[in-house]
Amino acid sequence: MTPHRVVLVVFPGFQQLDLTGPHEVFSQAGHTVRTVAADPGPVSASSGLTVLASALPDPGDVETVLVVGGPGVRDAERDERLMAWLVEAAARAGRVASVCTGAFLLARAGLLDGRRAVTHWASCAALAREYPLVTVTPDPVFVADGPVWTSAGVTAGMDMALAMVEEDRGVAEARDIARNLVMFLQRPGGQRQFSTQLAAQRPEREPLRRVQDWIADHLGADLTVPALAARAGMSERHFTRAFRAGTGATPAAYVETARVEAARNLLETTGATVDSIARSCGFGAAETLHRRFRHHLGVTPGAYRARFTR
Repeated sequence: MTPHRVVLVVFPGFQQLDLTGPHEVFSQAGHTVRTVAADPGPVSASSGLTVLASALPDPGDVETVLVVGGPGVRDAERDERLMAWLVEAAARAGRVASVCTGAFLLARAGLLDGRRAVTHWASCAALAREYPLVTVTPDPVFVADGPVWTSAGVTAGMDMALAMVEEDRGVAEARDIARNLVMFLQRPGGQRQFSTQLAAQRPEREPLRRVQDWIADHLGADLTVPALAARAGMSERHFTRAFRAGTGATPAAYVETARVEAARNLLETTGATVDSIARSCGFGAAETLHRRFRHHLGVTPGAYRARFTR
């Protein structure tokens, strides 16, 4: 099988993992991978790592162009040589992509106009504001809109690279690479950028911490506001206000998130039926789990299990 030709575009102040993660995925797939820059030679990442980059190649000799992100992206946006090369690459290479804030370079070159795109969640608003012709979708891990791909931050670049390998070489090879890299979570593009549980804060007040811990261990119990307020020794109104202030979520939203997270873990690690998981996590019926799972994660329980079974 002829090696697929990939170039990874860097610039001073790039994000190290945006480069090395996809580079490893493509390399394990047997692709020919080169690191290139507008100014060839030593190029330093924001972490201090220095890589030796080749000159920008003839776009006709490339099949996939992937632009990394990083703190130096703003200076790179002003590099007219790089912008012109990206425009030509988009016309001649089969696939153009970005990791994290590398999306700003594709947008600056006009390659995202009229397309759906994503970047790191913390930069989605800026991308939408600065490039109004781009349809920014803040939730997905990565987005493929025709031959133009964009991904969220850091590790999402590896998910996107795996999806490209799957497109190029098939599901089996992509999964073998995921196993080799101990990436048991080979996430589909439609999955949201980060675990919903990460959105919850750890409250400072001890009664609220106790309730939070109790919820995690008793997901099938009565977790209504009256029951939780009684456990915390507070009135319902005071508990609701304090819980939201302490965690950043209403009690109902937090409970639902905890139940979804527990269902995710059971889908990954057990062979239990969806009905059984729904009951044990407090959803009651599989239909309810299916609806809430899709709302939170953008995928069905069955699709999630097919991808993520450990």
